[in-house]
Order: sequence, then structure tokens, then C-alpha cells
Amino acid sequence: MKAIIKGKRYNTETAEELTRLYCSANSGDFSWHRTGLYRTQAGAFFLAGEGNASSMWATPARGGGSGPGSGIRVITAGEAREILERENEQDALERYFEISDA
Repeated sequence: MKAIIKGKRYNTETAEELTRLYCSANSGDFSWHRTGLYRTQAGAFFLAGEGNASSMWATPARGGGSGPGSGIRVITAGEAREILERENEQDALERYFEISDA
């Protein structure tokens, strides 16, 4: 999946996938999604995925409501860190963020 956002190219084929976001819904549920957290070679973070009508990837449907969709969303380093912590991706956290002992 590729997108140009604010003059910058985001490409899931050339970026490093750091984790997949957990989704407990099955593919028939409205909230189902398949979403990955990526880091570009230049160090930018983004989400890329697809999902059903109640997911973060939903798109407006004709006549109202929403339908399935897909796309890329740029996120901040802070948001990426929160996702990695939630998904317990310790290796990626230590590789891309400063971690100190408590």
C-alpha cells in the first residue's frame, strides 16, 4: 500500500513493519480490522490497514452510514511508542526509543 501525504511518500513495501495491532473481532464483524504499525527508512511512523464499517478504516457510504475501507495514517513518535507498549513489542521499543530503568 502506498500514499503521499503532505509531500511525503509512505509505502508498506519499503517500510519496516514493527507490529500488527491486536483485533479480537472476526472478519465478519463490523469492527474487524487488519492494521500494521510501520516505520519508514527516514524514521516516520504510520499505520496502514483495512477494516470494516465500524473500524478506524471505515469510509462514508452512499445514503449515510459507513462501509469498509483501507488506507494509511501518519502518526507521531509518541503514538507509535504507545502502540508498541500496548502490543508489548519490547525489541522495537528498545531499538527506536530511549528506555530507562525504573
